[in-house]
Amino acid sequence: MINETYKAMLGGKSIIRELSEYATKRGEKIGYDNVFDYSLGNPSVPCAEDYTKAIIDMHETMNPMELHGYSPSTTIPSVRKAVAESLNRRFGMQYGMEHIFMTSGAAGALAHALRAVTKPGDTVLTFAPFFPEYTPYVEGTGAKLEVVPAHTKDFQINFEAFEEMLTGDVMAVLINTPNNPSGIVYSEETIEHLADLLRQKEKAFGHEIFLISDEPYREIAFDGKSVPYPSRYYDNTLSCYSFSKSLSIPGERIGYVAVNPKAVDADLLVPIMAQISRGTGHNCPSSSVQLAVARVLDETSDLSVYETNMNLLYDTLVDLGFTVVRPGGTFYIFPKALEEDANVFCQKAKEYDLILVPSDNFGVPGYFRMAYCIDTEKVKRSIPVLRRFVEEQYPDR
Repeated sequence: MINETYKAMLGGKSIIRELSEYATKRGEKIGYDNVFDYSLGNPSVPCAEDYTKAIIDMHETMNPMELHGYSPSTTIPSVRKAVAESLNRRFGMQYGMEHIFMTSGAAGALAHALRAVTKPGDTVLTFAPFFPEYTPYVEGTGAKLEVVPAHTKDFQINFEAFEEMLTGDVMAVLINTPNNPSGIVYSEETIEHLADLLRQKEKAFGHEIFLISDEPYREIAFDGKSVPYPSRYYDNTLSCYSFSKSLSIPGERIGYVAVNPKAVDADLLVPIMAQISRGTGHNCPSSSVQLAVARVLDETSDLSVYETNMNLLYDTLVDLGFTVVRPGGTFYIFPKALEEDANVFCQKAKEYDLILVPSDNFGVPGYFRMAYCIDTEKVKRSIPVLRRFVEEQYPDR
């Protein structure tokens, strides 16, 4: 008999993927340039040039056994050492190689981090709005995901609701900053308050509460601001990272977990993750990709287009009367729909070939997400269409 759990998941296909597939099919009919597809968060800028050069050089000069051989179960030591040194330079940390575990992107990082610090039946808290895939990530471990309601004024943490939900069965708290879908960056004040509360509850409950920080958008920050690094504020932090956005290499699926050296059992967590990898069949990301990113750790692609696109859309949305919190990073914006049912709103937008994602699966009904990782020229062409949609469908807004 096939696995009924995964069979049931077939009926719960991602709305984001469904809309992306619709946009592709629609583009086959009218030309994809005429479909304003804001559905999928797929990086749109070329990958970093030095990454490409590193790949070419390695294939031309390295010993094939080193380049293509099996990675150790704890992943390649030289790469882990390089990642640790980069994080120490950038964030004033004290990571050693023993605190870094390379993974297949941020999803792989989260899968290992969650399994390392929870057991079946434990509770993991996250904050709305949240990336919908957190649900299968957490439930796949046997833990339970509970979602703290959003503070929609600014999409910082709703601490009143959080304190009520932070009970003794909570073993981990999962955050995402900069945030998908809101684009909000948690302020230093927010991170400090969160850390203080977690320390208080650890003492009250008599057990550790790990903070799992999902950070794939860390390098995409706007207005000249930097993103607070949560591990600097709270010892029991596991930082989960992906190079997909910073280097524009999402298909390479490469990332890592960085275990705060001050965390409880910090020196055991990477070996534990190696055993998790063994038990799940993860068996390490590509050796050549590990080695390549180690050469370009402090570099990014040219990410400036995302801020340009954000400003164009934010100014237009505000001018059209939308309620929208200005993003501090990522390539997402999260306005409030012009009617109560965001699904109806987004369905109306489809008639104008505007592909917008309704917010129900993000845990905040009544909003919609726009992923503006598309060419600026196309963003500019979409603005008159967005105006026409709003003016014709919502004349009394």
